[in-house]
Parts: sequence; C-alpha cells; structure tokens
Amino acid sequence: MSDRGTRPGTDYEGSPLSRQEYISAIIHLYRGEMHRALTWRQRLDTTTNWAVFTTGALLSFLYTNKTPDAHIVGILGILIVFFMLCFEGRRFRYFDVWRTRVRKLEENFYAPMLRRDLSSPVENWGFVVAEDLLTPRFKISYLTAVRARLIRNYIPIFLVLFFAWFGKLIDPTHQDPVDTLGEALQHAEVGPIEWQYVFGSVCALGLFLLYVGIFCGPKRSDEAIWWSNRSDESVDEIS
Repeated sequence: MSDRGTRPGTDYEGSPLSRQEYISAIIHLYRGEMHRALTWRQRLDTTTNWAVFTTGALLSFLYTNKTPDAHIVGILGILIVFFMLCFEGRRFRYFDVWRTRVRKLEENFYAPMLRRDLSSPVENWGFVVAEDLLTPRFKISYLTAVRARLIRNYIPIFLVLFFAWFGKLIDPTHQDPVDTLGEALQHAEVGPIEWQYVFGSVCALGLFLLYVGIFCGPKRSDEAIWWSNRSDESVDEIS
C-alpha cells in the first residue's frame, strides 16, 4: 500500500497557504467573478437593444397602417416590451449575484491594500464570500430587479408606446381625428372584445408599472451604494 497520502507536505487541505498563494488565489477569484459579472451585464444590454428595436419597428408599422384596427400593433408592442422587461429583471438578479461578490473583494481586499491599511471594513469577510460560493442566493427580489431596469431603461420606452397607442386611437385612419375622448376610447375595441376591457387592461398594466417603480425599491443594506447617490458623493469629495 502506498503511503503517498501520509507524506509531509502532500496534504493540501491541511497545509496553510502562504501569503503569495493567498494573494494569487484572490486575484484569480476576482478575475473570474468580474468576467461573470461582465457577461451578465452584456446580456442586459442585449435585451434592452431588443426592446428598442422592437419598439421602433412596431411604431413604424403602427403609423403607416391606416386601418382602424392597427392600434392592436401598439398593444402588441406594449406586451412584448413588458415581457422583455420581465426577462431582463431575471437577468439582473443573476448579474447582481456576481457583482456583489466583486464588490466584496474590492471593498475588503483591494481597497485596504491600496490604502496601506490591512484592516478590512467587514470582519471575517472571507467567510461571507465563501458561504456565498457554497450556497449562492439572490440578493434582491424579482420585483426589485424589475424596478431597477424599469427606472434605468424602460420608462422612456413605455411612455413612447403608451402615447403612440393612444394617439392611434385619436386618429386611427390619419385622416379624421376624433373630437371627444369617448369616441377615441371606442376605437380601442379588439374584435369581439369591447373597448372597456381593452382600455382597462392597458391601464392596469400601466398602474402595475407605476406601483413597481414607486413601491418596490430595495431595502437598506450593505449594497445601498448600487441604488443611492453615495458614489456621486464620493466623486465630489475626491474632486
């Protein structure tokens, strides 16, 4: 029987890491987590680009079609962009996982090293990162992630779509705009579905987006720098 496992220096788990080995491991970990964060960040941009491209294409069709039922394209555009927002919220939650680890490494390893002060702001931060590596979990709720993307990117897109759809109701054929709001709303019917249900559904979606934007903000946490203006204040102090 070989005694290779009992020889001195061959038990990796029982051997302490030197300072050079520790720093090298942290550098590789940081590069890996940064790569993952950037990959998910690029996926966020891809979804936003899809939403912008889809909005432009549907608006072009909406205002070149002079049939009374063309407003359906506006409703379709609102729904498609909403589903893209939901999809992007899911991606943002994954991006936030990797970004949080990167921030932990930057705040507790690189920042003290650059300041020549080896005391980290968070005590036993390495155990926190290790626990997150062993049992990864989302740091923010789904609606909080959706709100983040809504506030940063999707509000202008939805405003354009809502106003374009309502503008189509006012002048569906581009020849004879209606004089009253009641006549415009009557143009909102979709086949056998009466205009009250169609208009009510669009308004309900708008109210839901308003609710998410106002009431689904993040709770106070150590990651408040992502949501607050602390970063701007730091820049002002430095300048």
